[in-house]
Amino acid sequence: MRSLLKTIMAVLLTLAAVLVIILIYGHITEYTPEDKTIIFKREVQASMNDTSTISIMTWNLGYAGLDKEMDFFYDGGTQVRTTREQTIKNLNAILEKIVQNESLDFFLFQEVDKAARRSYFIDMRDSISSALPKMYLSFAKNYHARFVPLPWHAPMGRVTSGILTAGQHTPASALRMSYPGSYPWPGRLFNLKRCLLLSRYPLNNGKELVLINTHNSAFDDGSLRKQQMDFLKELMLAEYASGNYVVAGGDFNQCPPGFEPDFFFNVFDDDDFLMISKDFLPNWHFVYDPTVPTNRRVIAPYDPATTKTTLIDFFIASPNVMPIKVQGIHLDFEHSDHNPVIATFKLLGPHSMPPDRYISR
Repeated sequence: MRSLLKTIMAVLLTLAAVLVIILIYGHITEYTPEDKTIIFKREVQASMNDTSTISIMTWNLGYAGLDKEMDFFYDGGTQVRTTREQTIKNLNAILEKIVQNESLDFFLFQEVDKAARRSYFIDMRDSISSALPKMYLSFAKNYHARFVPLPWHAPMGRVTSGILTAGQHTPASALRMSYPGSYPWPGRLFNLKRCLLLSRYPLNNGKELVLINTHNSAFDDGSLRKQQMDFLKELMLAEYASGNYVVAGGDFNQCPPGFEPDFFFNVFDDDDFLMISKDFLPNWHFVYDPTVPTNRRVIAPYDPATTKTTLIDFFIASPNVMPIKVQGIHLDFEHSDHNPVIATFKLLGPHSMPPDRYISR
């Protein structure tokens, strides 16, 4: 009996020592970005007219690892990665869809891995650059951890990932801005450091198109997302007050104000439901397609008849930017746990009258 107790005690002490080492290593190597990081800045001539029509796709690529057969540990499943072969298949299919839409003016991508064990250290940023060789790309890290110990049975390991903006037009600058708030210690050591990527495009009237790529928090009680949305609101209002034209798009991890799903083929996900307040940025435009879900639960492989889906990927545009068209592209979540959304906008010059608040349908 004493021998058994000694063995059990030795195992427990070993596990405790391993846990302490992981926490110390995570603390020492924690990614602590500045509030603002200039990705690049340069002098450029205005390449866009203040009455231009622009087209934008937003798409969370799910690091090319969350295809329809996957479940995900943080969503109640057990896995964090598929096979290398399936990851490559997913990425190739994603790149094919991107190339099919290469005539768009801008792309806003989230969960783009640069060097991560979960995506077999494939540089997705480089792959997208090769697929869109004529576009200007900027990348902002929002996940950088030397070792993520979860799930315990198959740790995620190293992760370097972020958000990427690509465009046909020459940007004057790109700025990474950290969102306020974070998970409590020690969870924050191994989690995303949320941010937005703000790109500026000079217009011929001396103002700018301000394009914001965002990926807001998930798996919190809503308090982090509220802080982030308050931050985003003040930023967008300040840019609009300066006379700029503002469009934000991405994965907000919450539904747009007043959203009512019109999904024909899918079950709406009302678990942990969170919606942006109706008084958030009144007279601004929340642009989405209510007939197509943009995200699925990843607790189990995708089943169109039973998997719960929601709409958390959309656009917000200032009153001087008129939404013309929006379309969710239902890809049956075959190669990512998100569907892309494409929207077209028209910049309203200084002599145009902005429309009333508009929710695209």
